[in-house]
Amino acid sequence: MALQEAAVIDVAGNDVPDIAQPASSTIRVQLWDLPLRLFHWSLVAAVTTAIITGKAGGTWIELHAKAGIAIVGLVVFRLVWGLIGSTSARFHHFAPTPGKILAYLQGRWRGIGHNPLGALSVFALLGLLGFQAGSGLLSNDDISFAGPLAQLIGDDLSHTVTNWHHQAANLLFVLLGLHIAAIAFYARVKKDKLVKPMVTGWKDVPADAPQPRRARRIALIAALALALGAIYGTSGAWIKKDAPPPATSPDTSTSASTKPTQGNAPAW
Repeated sequence: MALQEAAVIDVAGNDVPDIAQPASSTIRVQLWDLPLRLFHWSLVAAVTTAIITGKAGGTWIELHAKAGIAIVGLVVFRLVWGLIGSTSARFHHFAPTPGKILAYLQGRWRGIGHNPLGALSVFALLGLLGFQAGSGLLSNDDISFAGPLAQLIGDDLSHTVTNWHHQAANLLFVLLGLHIAAIAFYARVKKDKLVKPMVTGWKDVPADAPQPRRARRIALIAALALALGAIYGTSGAWIKKDAPPPATSPDTSTSASTKPTQGNAPAW
């Protein structure tokens, strides 16, 4: 906080500075609403599950696919919430414009919520996680796993998408590492704890900062509905499965082949 000094007169008539007084105070506001916090920690759980099960492979691959479907739903929820959610969650509130990025690098940026570099991380992670989950649902290893949407595209394209999925995983690990390192840097060097507000929702901000406004209930209903729709769509439950050919017993097939044909001859 900026400090200002007030001059007073001591008993000898000399001007002396009074004790430093704060020129501005801070207030505690709910920066992150409950839907955003639930999204954040659900995404952490889903991504962690996807990484662990993807590395384990084998029988864990089905859980890996379910985690990918959950990530799709969560990303869709965040995209919708970024448009119609609370003010601090909306993308236009923290969109990293070139001017904001330059001001932040020069130490002139003032704001609450995501700083411009943090906003870049948010958009990069959302985009890459959406790509990873989507490509995984189209993947096919020709051995033990085929994504729920793999049959919608040809085998050649599915194999190409599978390769993209594996290659993009390396970039995802880099972004996640940078994200965690930035959180640690802010907590240790800048004394700005970013994790606690994402748990409690509350943070101390300058008193003159604009107050975040909550979203309407209809916005939450719309975001949840679209997220659930995305989960259903990517699960492949709507895709009509080909019925297996009916099984025939050996006796039936043998008797059918030896039984003389009756009636008219085939037209061919």
